[in-house]
Amino acid sequence: MSAPPVTQAAPQVIEEHDPALWREGVKTGLPTLFGIAAWGMVVGIAMVKTGLTVLQASGMTLLVFAGSAQLAALPLIVAHAPIWVIFATALVVNLRFVIFSALLAPHFTHLPWRQRLFYGYISGDLTIALFLQRFPTAVPVKGKLSYLKGLMFPNWCAWQAGSLIGIFLGSAIPAEWGLGFAGTLAILCITVPLIVNSAALCGVLVAGTVAVLANGFPYKLGLLVAVVAGMLAALTAENILQRRKGRHG
Repeated sequence: MSAPPVTQAAPQVIEEHDPALWREGVKTGLPTLFGIAAWGMVVGIAMVKTGLTVLQASGMTLLVFAGSAQLAALPLIVAHAPIWVIFATALVVNLRFVIFSALLAPHFTHLPWRQRLFYGYISGDLTIALFLQRFPTAVPVKGKLSYLKGLMFPNWCAWQAGSLIGIFLGSAIPAEWGLGFAGTLAILCITVPLIVNSAALCGVLVAGTVAVLANGFPYKLGLLVAVVAGMLAALTAENILQRRKGRHG
């Protein structure tokens, strides 16, 4: 009896560092870093102003790394909301990253899960949007990961630097400076460039309308309802647009 054939494992794809694409990624993301740092500073100040200690606020920004989720959780922490409500709010606010992950997955499925988990942690809205503009398809291209790193690492550093500065200076900033309004302007500056098509615009309009109408919900749960409504509206609009495009060729 002959021995069973030996099966060879598929060769692992190795990502080699591409300095040229890394520099291109840094250059592409460079114009956004000031806004990211300013937004991080606003969130850092907000954490201190809501009663978190410097250590607690620093730990939150380093572990969570999600300004919208941090701001959504702060009023719930102040209101002593149940822990499940705080976690559910942060989870719903960050559900967009599930979509981002689905868009990035075809590009980096060959990487070990630990690397994918790490890059998922340091990813941001703008870095993913800019990467997908540069590489809209999952066609293998040498240096994709280098380009993504050139976007992600400076973005993460800018956010953490701005947030930590805001945390340490928060106690010295007068409340009458209107930090809430400044935070609103900062997040608008980040959000508007992400409205890249009619479906996204529909989702933003629906989420904004629902957020205003549901403003009186307890524990700020109107925000969760608005996020879910906006996502459903965007997905519905996207399906309708795809069907129309299919009918008209």
